[in-house]
Amino acid sequence: MARDFDIIVFGATGFTGRLVAEYLLATGAPRWAMAGRSLTKLEQVRDAIGAPGDTPLITANADDPAALRALCNRTNVVLTTVGPYQLYGSDLVAACAETGTAYVDLCGEPAWMRHMIDAHHETARRTGARIVFSCGFDSIPFDLGVLSLQDAAKAKFGHPLSRVKGRVRKMQGGFSGGTAASLKATLAAAAKDPSVVGLLVNPFALTPGFEGPSQPRGLLPEYDKTIEAWVAPFIMAPINTKNVHRTNFLLGDAYGPGFVYDEMMVAPGLGEMGKAAAEAIAKINPLSSDKGPKPGEGPSREERDAGFYDLLFIGEGPGGERLDCVVTGDKDPGYGSTSKMIAQTARCLVEDVTGAGGIWTPGALMGRVLTDRLQARAGLTFRAG
Repeated sequence: MARDFDIIVFGATGFTGRLVAEYLLATGAPRWAMAGRSLTKLEQVRDAIGAPGDTPLITANADDPAALRALCNRTNVVLTTVGPYQLYGSDLVAACAETGTAYVDLCGEPAWMRHMIDAHHETARRTGARIVFSCGFDSIPFDLGVLSLQDAAKAKFGHPLSRVKGRVRKMQGGFSGGTAASLKATLAAAAKDPSVVGLLVNPFALTPGFEGPSQPRGLLPEYDKTIEAWVAPFIMAPINTKNVHRTNFLLGDAYGPGFVYDEMMVAPGLGEMGKAAAEAIAKINPLSSDKGPKPGEGPSREERDAGFYDLLFIGEGPGGERLDCVVTGDKDPGYGSTSKMIAQTARCLVEDVTGAGGIWTPGALMGRVLTDRLQARAGLTFRAG
């Protein structure tokens, strides 16, 4: 049955949702609509971004299953920026799974993601719903960075590389207010339910039935001999590493059953200066301050445009093989780049990829097709060699 829209942006009145809507408008998106709780606010966003007066606007609440199901029945893909997802996303995932509707979000909440996998993966497989979590800075550059590295390794060596290190070399631009809110919601959930803690610390929390080899914890500064620099804990590693392992799991151990992966930040400076910088970084939680943006707030266009990131992935094999992959983004990670990535992921589901139903990662479902699209249209680069 034909549906009214290709993409509905749910949460278009929020800061990131508005950026997504503005980007879809500017890039000539297919049939799309904006959705949110308030028609008045939707009209204000429509006018503020210069969208045509007849742009479809849909009202729906995150806690109204009937309205969400009706919304899903009208579109091929739901793109949602309404988080924290553990508070506002469960009914929408259920509605998408039941109606066979594709779904993309910006989730960095692994315990909730595992609950959704357990509850809805089989339903989504049956209905054909392609549900894809973590389609922003967490975790597309990391998920696709490792995938690009392993594809290149197979082409060069004939096999994947069993040890991969993700290293954040440079990054300008903060995390979003939604990310901070998600972390706080996760900590609150963990305080109430001890099983959540187990999922948070398990690198294989998103691979039901599969436990791989012991993984580096990345909780303390260390000297990385591979790059001859000090490295420090990276705040997004707990979600990114889980998504990378899920991609390997969904692709049938494409990275090898002994695959080991970690992520850390490269500290500036050499020798003792680098060590001191790594120790200082380790003591900072960029999401703990109340001075950052609140959900619905964010940096100016100038600040977003001035942001960037540079990621290095180092692959090593048991025979001394080594291959690197560099991933870069041309906007700040939390907003400018993220809004482009999730929009292009939604378009990829509409225009490029069919695939079976289920709860996927971007790398496992879209892989090279999405990588090429992001390089051509979203300001990312992937260079392996």
